[in-house]
Amino acid sequence: MILNEFETAYQSYFPFWEELTAADRAFLCQQSSLVRFEKAQMVHDNSGCTGLFIVKSGRLRLYMLSEEGKEITLYRLLPGEICMLSASCVLESITFDVFVEAEVPSDCYMIAASAFGEISARVPAAKIYALETAVGRFSDVMWIMQQVVFMSMDQRLALFLLEDAGINDQMLITMTHEQIARHLGTAREVVSRMLKRFAGDGVVEVSRKGIRILDMKKLRNLAG
Repeated sequence: MILNEFETAYQSYFPFWEELTAADRAFLCQQSSLVRFEKAQMVHDNSGCTGLFIVKSGRLRLYMLSEEGKEITLYRLLPGEICMLSASCVLESITFDVFVEAEVPSDCYMIAASAFGEISARVPAAKIYALETAVGRFSDVMWIMQQVVFMSMDQRLALFLLEDAGINDQMLITMTHEQIARHLGTAREVVSRMLKRFAGDGVVEVSRKGIRILDMKKLRNLAG
């Protein structure tokens, strides 16, 4: 039954699926598993080629880690999106050190990196798809780098609050100041100071429940 689930899922996720032979399709399904990750559980720690992940439910966070241990979020993966950088050994021309964790409880399809690498080595369409997927994510990475280099912290915080509200489709952000700081690659004190200023301007309300957006127009103006 689970093999049929993989077959159905991959048919919708992979545009090259119809170009595979029946044997190749069966091979990928046999080399797949459905994995459950709890909140904050590490999915990929950059110690090896973990595999290719497709988010079935939940949300994954990809981030970089500095030598000092400071994190910065590069992008987040939502249901139906694919994490190719955790299978970087399949992409010889792309070396990118990232960490992946489950931001919320998440179920993912995982294809063994060696299996996907074997298929992509002999099916050009699969190789092209892998490269295009990985390269496409670099626009997200460049957007983060642009924020870090050219934007003030209040702009970056406003953008993050807007993004999180959009992802969760609600005006209440339930993250702690420390968690937001980890996303932005800054200190908790900086986030707390910015939020206090936002609250003073009537943009948000900060409480034990979280951060509630009060004025979306003002927040968008802050984001630029």
